[in-house]
Amino acid sequence: MPFITYLSGLLTAQMLSDDQLISGVEIRCEEKGRCPSTCHLCRRPGKEQLSPTPVLLEINRVVPLYTLIQDNGTKEAFKSALMSSYWCSGKGDVIDDWCRCDLSAFDASGLPNCSPLPQPVLRLSPTVEPSSTVVSLEWVDVQPAIGTKVSDYILQHKKVDEYTDTDLYTGEFLSFADDLLSGLGTSCVAAGRSHGEVPEVSIYSVIFKCLEPDGLYKFTLYAVDTRGRHSELSTVTLRTACPLVDDNKAEEIADKIYNLYNGYTSGKEQQTAYNTLMEVSASMLFRVQHHYNSHYEKFGDFVWRSEDELGPRKAHLILRRLERVSSHCSSLLRSAYIQSRVDTVPYLFCRSEEVRPAGMVWYSILKDTKITCEEKMVSMARNTYGESKGR
Repeated sequence: MPFITYLSGLLTAQMLSDDQLISGVEIRCEEKGRCPSTCHLCRRPGKEQLSPTPVLLEINRVVPLYTLIQDNGTKEAFKSALMSSYWCSGKGDVIDDWCRCDLSAFDASGLPNCSPLPQPVLRLSPTVEPSSTVVSLEWVDVQPAIGTKVSDYILQHKKVDEYTDTDLYTGEFLSFADDLLSGLGTSCVAAGRSHGEVPEVSIYSVIFKCLEPDGLYKFTLYAVDTRGRHSELSTVTLRTACPLVDDNKAEEIADKIYNLYNGYTSGKEQQTAYNTLMEVSASMLFRVQHHYNSHYEKFGDFVWRSEDELGPRKAHLILRRLERVSSHCSSLLRSAYIQSRVDTVPYLFCRSEEVRPAGMVWYSILKDTKITCEEKMVSMARNTYGESKGR
């Protein structure tokens, strides 16, 4: 209803008078229109025309709506209705810190669903820049103050490429409580729990330390409550950084291959060149080709010289490995200079202090789990690419 109609109703009920103003309500008037003559607060002495409509100019303080009601019975009913609407979707009653659902608020599986299970939002950790093998993810705990209780978070991760049938290959599922906090997971994955800007808000994190370079990965997260319900999925898809290359070593190998190809190449020298080129990674081989062509292309490019010196079969075995390098990384590997650096980044490593019963997992609340955390360091090697040497 319009605000002025609400005020008129209060006036009729003798709840708005000069000596008994409603707590938290202050009325000021401006020339914004007309209001009923029954509103004595809007009368202006000496003028016959109707006074303007009252306008709420500012909010002095914020109070729950039900505190504005004077009658205790009405206040409690209003409070109960507001709490039910906010926490229990209007389909149940708030009891302490949980929802007692109405008989009509059950899903097809027979589970009460009046208290919604929010969707967690998976994101990259802002404190850990992804590298070629390390990725850190985090999300804010979605358990509300009242209502559903989160028992666990399930994290799925899988590598996605043109050789993988994404429908058949489901990847690996990790339970945050049973696999990561319990210590049953591998040393390649670590779990953490910290607090956000507000102490009551928990932030969960998972760091993966053994991923493949230049790989496309899909991470999926959902929450599980104490009744076994699953939340909506949250997904992050990313490609890890390009494989590390030692640029100085790549240049040395390019010089070595040129010397082996130069002049008459004996069978021993051919085998040495073949073994050398097959032992390096695909990314290193790409960089060797770049240096070879940069310095010695006038004597024939790398592909032609390899086919001429080693023969088509051996040259094909070497050169087809270059197909493994993605277009993104191949463009970076053509940079004039590549330098390496190692970053040391802290991360949280947490373990549960208690053992969760195998058959009682749904009845445990993750937020109440006692854990011990320590800060550890992970070394992350990176390449930097540029057209000029950095200092």
